[in-house]
Amino acid sequence: MIRVGQGFDVHPFDASRPLILGGVNIPDAPGLQGHSDADAVLHALTDAILGAISAGDIGTHFPSTDEKWRHAGSSAFVNHAMDLLKKSNGTVSNTDITIIAQKPRLAAYRTDMEQSIARLLRVSREQVSVKATTTDHLGFVGREEGICVLAIVAVEISA
Repeated sequence: MIRVGQGFDVHPFDASRPLILGGVNIPDAPGLQGHSDADAVLHALTDAILGAISAGDIGTHFPSTDEKWRHAGSSAFVNHAMDLLKKSNGTVSNTDITIIAQKPRLAAYRTDMEQSIARLLRVSREQVSVKATTTDHLGFVGREEGICVLAIVAVEISA
């Protein structure tokens, strides 16, 4: 059986923190505000995996009110979702992720993000697509106030 999940995440910028997207440190750019490391890519991906197996959302599993997750690396969230997927006899077929950001330019980091995500999902890089776009200066993203990420994941569940 093929199941699909979608994820969405948004964070405002916080210049006092490093920018981490898809498990990759993006130098010379303001970071994102959040309880954990604020990796919006991995947060959206986690929600997509959880959605594909009807396992709630990232806030259910990792509430921002729990100090245990303060400054946590978001790879722990993806690993948890992948463990739940495995318990459901599932594997990732592919993922497609869109990062919406006016700044910084992310094309130079795309391959590194795809490789990082592929490792977390236990798949080949060819099963991971990361794209970046802008909003042509419209809205909070266009005003360079933050970043938005959309993720979709297809999983295959064995009987």
